[in-house]
Amino acid sequence: MSGETGSLVAVVGATATGKSDLALALAEALGGEVINADALQLYRGMDVGTAKLPLDQRRGIPHHLLDVLDVTQEASLAAYQRDARAARDDVAARGGVPVLVGGSGLYVRAVLDRLEIPPTDPGVRARLEREAEKLGAEPLHARLAELDPIAAIAILPGNVRRVVRALEVIELTGQPFSATLPKPDYEQPAVQIGLTAPRDILDERIAARVEAMWASGLVDETLGLVAEGLLDGRTAPRALGYAQVLRMFEGELDDVTARADTIVSTRRFARRQESWFRRDARIHWLPFDAPDLLAQALAVIKATAPR
Repeated sequence: MSGETGSLVAVVGATATGKSDLALALAEALGGEVINADALQLYRGMDVGTAKLPLDQRRGIPHHLLDVLDVTQEASLAAYQRDARAARDDVAARGGVPVLVGGSGLYVRAVLDRLEIPPTDPGVRARLEREAEKLGAEPLHARLAELDPIAAIAILPGNVRRVVRALEVIELTGQPFSATLPKPDYEQPAVQIGLTAPRDILDERIAARVEAMWASGLVDETLGLVAEGLLDGRTAPRALGYAQVLRMFEGELDDVTARADTIVSTRRFARRQESWFRRDARIHWLPFDAPDLLAQALAVIKATAPR
């Protein structure tokens, strides 16, 4: 089926639904290459805690936008959009099918949709972050609710980073942050396949994944990343799993509590992912455990391919 789609294929959904496995199978079946859309898999060395597919399990299929940042660097949506679209165009130019995979909703939309990334100013952002540290998240969210009620509904009060970003954009552009949110308008032909799992099964899979992360050396991996400057980063130290291990190192949590907190936090994160992706009516949803999952996905792709 190589080259039959004429479109980018995106595999999306909540964490622990098997997106990486399906993306790999699709790339193999379609003669494609994989493009990462997980913001944390951009980081070198963050392997165990992000469930990054090991090199020897990639079946020789090229993967793009993995291991491109140091843990001291901050992931940039604008830089990601530029690089991911360049990878997409390169794969397509060589006759391959770009297969985008990940659960970072805004990163997926930055590749698929007509999305202009608003400007940023480190000074403005730093000032707002200091305010958040001094006053707490609630007053800043209340300010956002006054300036942009639509954005305030979409952003949880506890999501300090996004509240700060919204206020930064409003200050720099004079426009509501909600006006910059992506609209469902593909920049190029694309088909999205979403994987879904019943809530109780997904919760079990998340718990099993966290236990497997610990068994596979997450604590040692985090310790090694600390030596590489993890604590100096802005994004990487906040990642689920790593943040809890760092709290272990500080004596705030013991091993058992850190695991439990990671499970609870990851389940909460999965709910947010589900909510984000469910808003996109263009996604074709398939059960994660369908015995003929690959065949179903290929049928969706064939049915939606440009004529």
